[in-house]
Amino acid sequence: MLVISSHVTIPDDEIESTAVRAQGAGGQHVNKVSSAIHLRFDIRASSLPPAYKERLLALRDHRVSREGVIIIKAQDSRSQERNRELALDRLRELIRQGTISRPPRRQTKPTQGAKARRLEEKAKRGRLKALRGRPDKE
Repeated sequence: MLVISSHVTIPDDEIESTAVRAQGAGGQHVNKVSSAIHLRFDIRASSLPPAYKERLLALRDHRVSREGVIIIKAQDSRSQERNRELALDRLRELIRQGTISRPPRRQTKPTQGAKARRLEEKAKRGRLKALRGRPDKE
Protein backbone atom coordinates (compact mmCIF):
# COMPACT_ATOMS: atom_id res chain seq x y z
CA MET A 1 0.00 0.00 0.00
CA LEU A 2 1.37 3.39 -1.06
CA VAL A 3 0.74 6.11 1.52
CA ILE A 4 0.26 9.56 -0.03
CA SER A 5 -1.00 11.43 3.03
CA SER A 6 -2.68 10.62 6.32
CA HIS A 7 -6.05 10.35 4.53
CA VAL A 8 -5.08 9.03 1.09
CA THR A 9 -3.54 5.64 0.26
CA ILE A 10 -3.28 3.64 -2.94
CA PRO A 11 -3.72 -0.16 -2.82
CA ASP A 12 -0.93 -2.22 -4.39
CA ASP A 13 -3.27 -3.79 -6.94
CA GLU A 14 -3.84 -0.38 -8.61
CA ILE A 15 -0.12 0.04 -9.32
CA GLU A 16 1.29 -2.13 -12.10
CA SER A 17 5.07 -2.54 -12.10
CA THR A 18 7.07 -4.45 -14.70
CA ALA A 19 10.76 -5.31 -14.66
CA VAL A 20 12.55 -4.42 -17.91
CA ARG A 21 16.15 -4.30 -19.02
CA ALA A 22 17.89 -1.07 -18.15
CA GLN A 23 19.49 1.11 -20.80
CA GLY A 24 23.05 2.31 -20.84
CA ALA A 25 26.33 0.94 -19.62
CA GLY A 26 26.53 -1.87 -17.11
CA GLY A 27 28.95 -4.46 -18.38
CA GLN A 28 28.20 -8.05 -19.31
CA HIS A 29 25.56 -8.42 -16.60
CA VAL A 30 23.23 -5.72 -18.01
CA ASN A 31 21.94 -7.88 -20.87
CA LYS A 32 20.98 -10.76 -18.58
CA VAL A 33 18.91 -9.10 -15.85
CA SER A 34 15.83 -6.90 -15.84
CA SER A 35 16.64 -4.38 -13.14
CA ALA A 36 14.77 -1.32 -14.41
CA ILE A 37 11.14 -0.82 -13.38
CA HIS A 38 8.24 0.45 -15.50
CA LEU A 39 5.48 1.63 -13.20
CA ARG A 40 1.97 2.28 -14.55
CA PHE A 41 -0.85 3.90 -12.60
CA ASP A 42 -4.27 4.52 -14.16
CA ILE A 43 -5.63 7.74 -12.64
CA ARG A 44 -9.22 7.31 -13.84
CA ALA A 45 -9.54 3.71 -12.56
CA SER A 46 -7.88 4.47 -9.23
CA SER A 47 -9.47 4.90 -5.81
CA LEU A 48 -8.09 8.43 -5.40
CA PRO A 49 -10.54 11.15 -4.34
CA PRO A 50 -12.11 13.02 -7.30
CA ALA A 51 -10.24 16.24 -6.48
CA TYR A 52 -6.90 14.42 -6.72
CA LYS A 53 -7.90 12.82 -10.02
CA GLU A 54 -8.92 16.15 -11.58
CA ARG A 55 -5.68 17.86 -10.60
CA LEU A 56 -3.53 14.94 -11.78
CA LEU A 57 -5.30 14.78 -15.13
CA ALA A 58 -4.86 18.55 -15.51
CA LEU A 59 -1.10 18.34 -14.83
CA ARG A 60 1.07 19.13 -17.82
CA ASP A 61 3.67 16.47 -17.18
CA HIS A 62 5.28 14.17 -19.74
CA ARG A 63 4.73 11.20 -17.43
CA VAL A 64 0.92 11.52 -17.64
CA SER A 65 -0.45 10.13 -20.91
CA ARG A 66 -3.57 11.34 -22.74
CA GLU A 67 -5.41 8.27 -21.49
CA GLY A 68 -4.77 9.32 -17.90
CA VAL A 69 -2.06 6.78 -17.13
CA ILE A 70 1.06 7.76 -15.21
CA ILE A 71 4.13 5.98 -16.57
CA ILE A 72 7.35 6.14 -14.56
CA LYS A 73 10.62 4.40 -15.45
CA ALA A 74 13.26 3.94 -12.76
CA GLN A 75 16.68 2.59 -13.71
CA ASP A 76 19.00 4.54 -11.41
CA SER A 77 20.10 1.58 -9.32
CA ARG A 78 21.42 -1.88 -10.20
CA SER A 79 18.94 -3.39 -7.77
CA GLN A 80 15.43 -4.11 -9.00
CA GLU A 81 13.98 -3.63 -5.52
CA ARG A 82 15.70 -0.24 -5.12
CA ASN A 83 14.38 0.86 -8.53
CA ARG A 84 10.87 -0.20 -7.46
CA GLU A 85 11.21 1.97 -4.33
CA LEU A 86 12.46 4.90 -6.42
CA ALA A 87 9.54 4.56 -8.86
CA LEU A 88 7.01 4.48 -5.99
CA ASP A 89 8.66 7.54 -4.42
CA ARG A 90 8.37 9.39 -7.75
CA LEU A 91 4.71 8.41 -8.03
CA ARG A 92 4.05 9.61 -4.48
CA GLU A 93 5.75 12.95 -5.20
CA LEU A 94 3.85 13.39 -8.47
CA ILE A 95 0.52 12.81 -6.73
CA ARG A 96 1.47 15.18 -3.90
CA GLN A 97 2.54 17.76 -6.47
CA GLY A 98 -0.89 17.49 -8.07
CA THR A 99 -2.62 18.23 -4.76
CA ILE A 100 -0.87 21.55 -4.20
CA SER A 101 -3.18 24.34 -5.31
CA ARG A 102 -1.45 27.49 -6.39
CA PRO A 103 -3.06 30.84 -5.63
CA PRO A 104 -4.51 32.59 -8.69
CA ARG A 105 -2.22 35.09 -10.35
CA ARG A 106 -3.06 38.73 -9.69
CA GLN A 107 -2.39 41.06 -12.55
CA THR A 108 -0.27 44.06 -11.63
CA LYS A 109 0.50 47.29 -13.42
CA PRO A 110 4.03 48.61 -13.87
CA THR A 111 4.93 51.48 -11.56
CA GLN A 112 5.33 55.02 -12.88
CA GLY A 113 9.09 54.78 -12.31
CA ALA A 114 9.30 51.52 -14.26
CA LYS A 115 7.43 53.12 -17.18
CA ALA A 116 9.78 56.13 -17.14
CA ARG A 117 12.88 53.87 -17.06
CA ARG A 118 11.55 51.80 -19.96
CA LEU A 119 10.86 54.89 -22.09
CA GLU A 120 14.27 56.39 -21.25
CA GLU A 121 16.00 53.13 -22.25
CA LYS A 122 14.02 53.06 -25.52
CA ALA A 123 15.05 56.63 -26.30
CA LYS A 124 18.69 55.87 -25.51
CA ARG A 125 18.59 52.77 -27.76
CA GLY A 126 17.00 54.83 -30.56
CA ARG A 127 19.73 57.51 -30.34
CA LEU A 128 22.43 54.81 -30.39
CA LYS A 129 20.94 53.18 -33.48
CA ALA A 130 20.55 56.55 -35.22
CA LEU A 131 24.30 57.12 -34.81
CA ARG A 132 25.02 53.89 -36.69
CA GLY A 133 23.78 55.30 -40.01
CA ARG A 134 25.97 56.90 -42.67
CA PRO A 135 27.09 60.41 -41.86
CA ASP A 136 25.34 63.17 -43.79
CA LYS A 137 27.34 64.81 -46.61
CA GLU A 138 27.56 68.52 -45.93
